[in-house]
Amino acid sequence: MVSRYARKSGMLDMVTLTVESGGIGGFPVSGEAFGAMIGAASVYDMANQFDLYDNGGLDICFMGALEVDQYGNINAHRGPGAFAGIGGFANITAKTPTVVFCMSFNAKGLTVSQKSGEITIEKEGSVPKFVEHVNSISFSSKRAIENGQKVLYVTERCVFRLTPKGLKLIEVYPGIDAKRDILDQLPFEVEYKQ
Repeated sequence: MVSRYARKSGMLDMVTLTVESGGIGGFPVSGEAFGAMIGAASVYDMANQFDLYDNGGLDICFMGALEVDQYGNINAHRGPGAFAGIGGFANITAKTPTVVFCMSFNAKGLTVSQKSGEITIEKEGSVPKFVEHVNSISFSSKRAIENGQKVLYVTERCVFRLTPKGLKLIEVYPGIDAKRDILDQLPFEVEYKQ
């Protein structure tokens, strides 16, 4: 989704996108062809690409998440009854100065609409993504704080930022009621100042 938005908004020429399989520059493909790169400026073997990630070669990364807990830890690899493996997730997020997790607030049935710049939650999903404790840790918030990383959690209705105390609600989108649509649905307290 990030690469599609970058292309659609005209930003693709202003950023350099990468994929774990070795592509740098160009347009990363999503879906079933994930890992492919259309029009790559260069292609390295995967080992060299991971050297780039492991040594802090990225400025910012955009990652998905299955679960987020009250401390800001992320589970991105162990779903209910399934284990996908962590892949390069830890390599990409460990040394990148700014990490942005892009995810829905909940899943399985969530329906959202946007009209005139306002978001409306038509139907909530039945599977919460914000939980007290994640099933498995793919990204450690404690380590991110120690490393001085900036971490954001972007959903269809709001944005949270990682602080030493946990999550802080920093942006609520127009049309969203902060109490009803966010705070009342969280199984834990977050810092929020209107």
